[in-house]
Amino acid sequence: MSPASASGVESPYAWARLVASLLLATVGGVGMWSVVVVLPSVQAEFGVDRAAASIPYTAGMIGFAVGGVFMGRLGDRFGIVTPVVLSAISLALGYVGAGLSTSIWQFALMQGLLIGFFGCSAVFSPLVADISHWFDRRRGLAVGISASGNYLAGTVWPPIIQHLIDTIGWRHTYVAIGVTCIVAMLPLVLVLRRPSPRHGPAASGGGTLGRLPISTGGLQAMLIVAGITCCLAMAMPQVHIVAYCGDLGYGVARGAEMLSLMLGFGVISRLASGWISDRIGGVRTLLLGSMLQMATLFLYLPFDGLMSLYVVSALFGLAQGGIVPSYAIIIREYMPASEAGTRVGIVMMATIIGMAAGGWVSGAIFDWTGSYQVAFLNGIAWNMVNAGIALWLLFAGRRRFASA
Repeated sequence: MSPASASGVESPYAWARLVASLLLATVGGVGMWSVVVVLPSVQAEFGVDRAAASIPYTAGMIGFAVGGVFMGRLGDRFGIVTPVVLSAISLALGYVGAGLSTSIWQFALMQGLLIGFFGCSAVFSPLVADISHWFDRRRGLAVGISASGNYLAGTVWPPIIQHLIDTIGWRHTYVAIGVTCIVAMLPLVLVLRRPSPRHGPAASGGGTLGRLPISTGGLQAMLIVAGITCCLAMAMPQVHIVAYCGDLGYGVARGAEMLSLMLGFGVISRLASGWISDRIGGVRTLLLGSMLQMATLFLYLPFDGLMSLYVVSALFGLAQGGIVPSYAIIIREYMPASEAGTRVGIVMMATIIGMAAGGWVSGAIFDWTGSYQVAFLNGIAWNMVNAGIALWLLFAGRRRFASA
């Protein structure tokens, strides 16, 4: 028996653990997308403008971002079971509390603290970091599968939530989501009880920073900036596609379908990008995803017909899904494995800050201009910065390798 098999790395149990992680991320990931679907209903009920209605999303994403680092450290100390159990309980309490809120600020508090910080944050970057220790040769694919959970959540949940809102109202819908989370998540936690082999064969690899003319802190800083900029661009379609379709007269239900389609193709992108990263590396995968995302953002400018938006949204999902997981792969390739949990959490926090800021900025631009066209251009500009960082990492690494 190989050392990897003896430790459980690349074993049948590792795959079972990956499936459980994917299901947990799919269920708990509802916290990232429910507020997008409910945005028009909340705006109408509380009588606020589009920017104010976007505040609960921003609060939730900031809580999700900071909570990812906190929950990652909690998992490093006590194991992944502790943060995931806390996540299930917090999601239940948060959704019930949000369903009973009487103002936009109470709703935003529930979204930011219980649903974001203590809730869905535990089922993204901590699970991605945890699963990276259970795979070696197929680490990119495993990370891509695990990271697909939040996109599966975005594929499955929006049409269900929109149907429930139309049927029983958004408040009862939120209560139902809370009950579903705790009932579905707690049994899955049992699969994750075995400690991760952080210091065994799964911790091999990484630490090749000498191939880049930059310090570890410098690379971390560049990845933080890259994470923020890619998601400032990504936020425009993902956060506002439902409202955008409503403004165009197609109805919010069509927007929810487009969001589901976008994220469904994002799952395909994450799986494909994981497979690709195992062959060409994380930096090239990042560059590929960044360039494709920028190209599809341009397509939103001339095409605003109903069928055109369906097609462009599908292409956007297929283009951008692999960007965020590539940061985890880069960290595992260029930094010590023992620091993976913290460093992945920090970069994922940066991506969520980018999504949160991008969601608010796009809403504010709409309020200022009465159109989303400038918001799309804003996203394209930030995407150019992200692509520039990926290009620098690629060519700097080549020059350093050639001169060695």
